[in-house]
Amino acid sequence: MITSTSNTRIKNVRQLLKSAAARKAQKSFVVEGPRMFFEVPPGMIREVYLTEDFEANHLERLRPYRYELISDGVCRSLSDTRTPQGILAVVGMTGHSLEELLQSEDSPAFVILEHIQDPGNIGTILRTAEAAGITGIILSRDCADIYSPKVIRSTMGAVFRIPFLVADDFDEMISKLKDAGVTLFGAHLSGEIYYAYDYRKPCAFLIGNEGNGLRPRTAALADELVRIPMEGQTESLNAGVAASLIMYEVLRQRKWGA
Repeated sequence: MITSTSNTRIKNVRQLLKSAAARKAQKSFVVEGPRMFFEVPPGMIREVYLTEDFEANHLERLRPYRYELISDGVCRSLSDTRTPQGILAVVGMTGHSLEELLQSEDSPAFVILEHIQDPGNIGTILRTAEAAGITGIILSRDCADIYSPKVIRSTMGAVFRIPFLVADDFDEMISKLKDAGVTLFGAHLSGEIYYAYDYRKPCAFLIGNEGNGLRPRTAALADELVRIPMEGQTESLNAGVAASLIMYEVLRQRKWGA
């Protein structure tokens, strides 16, 4: 059992929890809690740390796994939540290429996030994308780190099921989508009402920053600009809510017709 917070492996887990650079360098991230842990595909798990109480309460489900026991004190020192849940795992990152996603379906549908900073928004969008049957999520490099503990927790496991990629070259990615025949729709206050368009063909939706929306240069790259109609004095919707409404319109059209 590991009882010291100075243990080299424990210090590395702490580094992965705190540093995006460390996560990128090691191509690894950390999940905490039983719900997230048991969602991880076994082949992605690299290390598992758990307390004796957790072991006793989940012994049967833990039989397929190799793990290291840690003291309650060590667990508390690592926990990213107020109430430690007794288990953490180091998980290897998986990668998807745009080419793979384009070839995965005859009529793919993507959500492209530009400079989204709220971990909760990213988590909501991933969860809704899975539920709405979206092909994949594409994030600009300046979005919040999708592998941060807050984002991972907010996805409720969808991060392991919905394909995503981080675009190092945003303009090149958009160019590749257009070359593949994907129509780009930008969520924008000056656009046409979003349900006036046909989304049954290959399409992608640009969703911009919570406070500023899409950058003017990015909006100019869209084939069409779309907006969500709003009554009252509301000027805009939460990015996660806006993306969710659009994704479910895609699902509605593809399942039940435009």
